[in-house]
Amino acid sequence: MKDLEDIMKAAQNVQEELQKAQANLDNIEVEGVAGGGLVKVRASAKGMVKGVEIDESLLAIDEKQVLEDLVAAAFNDARVKADAKSQEEMGKMTSGLPLPPGFKLPF
Repeated sequence: MKDLEDIMKAAQNVQEELQKAQANLDNIEVEGVAGGGLVKVRASAKGMVKGVEIDESLLAIDEKQVLEDLVAAAFNDARVKADAKSQEEMGKMTSGLPLPPGFKLPF
């Protein structure tokens, strides 16, 4: 019965650590870039957009389509970087846990 108690306590500790790691992802920022830096999007590692920066050269009417494409590309770049950073941070937390192959957290 002691082994079951130890497993339950370990599971509770893992859950607490996951909650801390998830909360920390709000504080980690990534930057998506498009058009050689003409459009930049800052986002949290959870994917929440925190800011958009657009070079003034793109604010002409005849650049509207280019601007729209670059904003979309910068958002996508930020999303990819946020996902990678999130996986990296969660991987740090779970690296020492004896989890079976293919087991992913959070559940």
